[in-house]
Amino acid sequence: MSADQPRVLVVEDEPAQREVLAYNLEAEGFEVFKAESGDEAMLLFEEAQPDVVVLDWDAAGRFGN
Repeated sequence: MSADQPRVLVVEDEPAQREVLAYNLEAEGFEVFKAESGDEAMLLFEEAQPDVVVLDWDAAGRFGN
C-alpha cells in the first residue's frame, strides 16, 4: 500500500460487517486494518498507526462486553 493512502482501523466483532466496511473503505482508496476485538485493535493501533478508527463500541474485549 502507498504511504499516501489514509489508514483506517476497523474494529468490528461481526465478520460480515467488518468485511463490508473494509471492502467499501478500500474501494474509496483507504488502507484498511481489521480487528475483531478491542484487544486486537490496541495491538494493531500501535503497529499500523491509523489516521482514523471505526469502532464498534460493543465489540468484545477491551472496549465492550
